[in-house]
Amino acid sequence: MTDLTDEAGVFRALADPTRRQILEDLRDGELSAGQITSRFSISGPSISRHLGVLKGAGLVTERRDGNRILYTLAEERLATCVGRFLSAVCPEQIVLRHTKWRHTPEGEEA
Repeated sequence: MTDLTDEAGVFRALADPTRRQILEDLRDGELSAGQITSRFSISGPSISRHLGVLKGAGLVTERRDGNRILYTLAEERLATCVGRFLSAVCPEQIVLRHTKWRHTPEGEEA
C-alpha cells in the first residue's frame, strides 16, 4: 500500500499547472529558486510552497550553493511513477511506444 500512497503524492503534485510548468522548466537543467520565481507572476512564497510539494513528492531535488537553493528535476522518479501507472492502465500503448523507441539505433535521431 505504501507504493500506492507514494505515487498518489506524485499525482497530487502533478495536478497543479504551476508545478507542472516548474518541472518543464527544470528539464533543461538546474535552476535556483530565484530563477524559477522570476518565470511566474505569483509571489516567491507561493513558488516556495509549490517547490516544497514537488520536493515532498520526490519530483525535484535541491542543493545549497552558498545562500542559493538550486533545484533539479528527479527524472527517474517522475518516469517511474508515471510509467508504472501508464503500464497498468494502457499496457498495449506502452509496448507500442517502447518498440518504436527501440527501432532507432542509439545516437541516431528519429
